[in-house]
Amino acid sequence: MVVEDSQKSTITDDQNPSRVDNDDDDLEDGEILEDADDAASAASKPPSALLRNPHPLENSWTFWFDSPSAKSKQAAWGSSIRPIYTFATVEEFWSIYNNIHHPSKLGVGADFHCFKYKIEPKWEDPICANGGKWTMTFQRNKSDTSWLYTLLAMIGEQFDHGDEICGAVVNVRNRQDKISIWTKNASNEAAQMSIGKQWKEFLDYNETIGFIFHEDAMKHERSAKNKYVI
Repeated sequence: MVVEDSQKSTITDDQNPSRVDNDDDDLEDGEILEDADDAASAASKPPSALLRNPHPLENSWTFWFDSPSAKSKQAAWGSSIRPIYTFATVEEFWSIYNNIHHPSKLGVGADFHCFKYKIEPKWEDPICANGGKWTMTFQRNKSDTSWLYTLLAMIGEQFDHGDEICGAVVNVRNRQDKISIWTKNASNEAAQMSIGKQWKEFLDYNETIGFIFHEDAMKHERSAKNKYVI
């Protein structure tokens, strides 16, 4: 898997959902359950040394994590979000996904993102600034499968307007889990409606979903209204 050295150095143990620990009893939410020596050895090798025939993805993607404990200490919104891993092949994705906690195992208040490489999961990011998001809600601990299917649809370029997609995030909260897909150009109604419809089809989701412009979310926060509904 591709791991940015500069990124790793900025991630503390309580922020990283995949920190390696020698004691299984003390594992934190989301950390990798592998031997520390094996992890260090794997991290030191380029993907080509690990995989002889990798299957490249059309885009590289980065997992980001925002831990509940880090949020409580942050000076500004978004300052606690940290990049975890960047992957560019099918094999790298599965090696990461199979060794991190899924939404049902994350602590309440955690946010786990998967965004295209070099796009930060923040409203202020230039690529996200004029965009918005579709959101689905699930019962607490019932979003694991839908999160996986969302990731596979994104990285597998299953959306007709996949170039409009920035990434996705799962938010773990007390009473429910939420999964959102962030897009680039909120005013492009045709593209947004296509993405929302296809997403519902991929997940066989029967409830109504809404699309909120990031601009409205910044101005009105929780009172922001849906601009598109499916």
